[in-house]
Amino acid sequence: MEFADSIPFWPFIVALIIPILLFAMMTTVIEIVGAWFMFEKAGEPGWAAIIPVYNLLIGIKIAGKPWWYLLLMLIPVINIIILIITLDGLSKSFGKGTGFTVGLFFLSWIFIPVLGFGNAVYRGDKSKFDA
Repeated sequence: MEFADSIPFWPFIVALIIPILLFAMMTTVIEIVGAWFMFEKAGEPGWAAIIPVYNLLIGIKIAGKPWWYLLLMLIPVINIIILIITLDGLSKSFGKGTGFTVGLFFLSWIFIPVLGFGNAVYRGDKSKFDA
């Protein structure tokens, strides 16, 4: 019997998984709270941030895009393009530029709270939503 066989491996796995899960839960809570305040800045109900598909629909509305973008999000590969277009509309609705769109795409758990808690003012137009 070798030495490696006598040492249990599961404590090392647990030691790696627990911090990852804690980080994931922390970033999720931060993003939800930031989205809550961002929705309220845009004149939408803040509680919409905690309802899974409805929060995406409200985000599309705030971005000034039509509601059927939600249906396009169901198509693989197209959904990434539509997400980028929606995030660009979201950043433009709050007076931010393309760099902020890149930040929203890669680090949404940081940039959504920046929109919610920062001094960004909603300047968008929801008239294209048609719902």
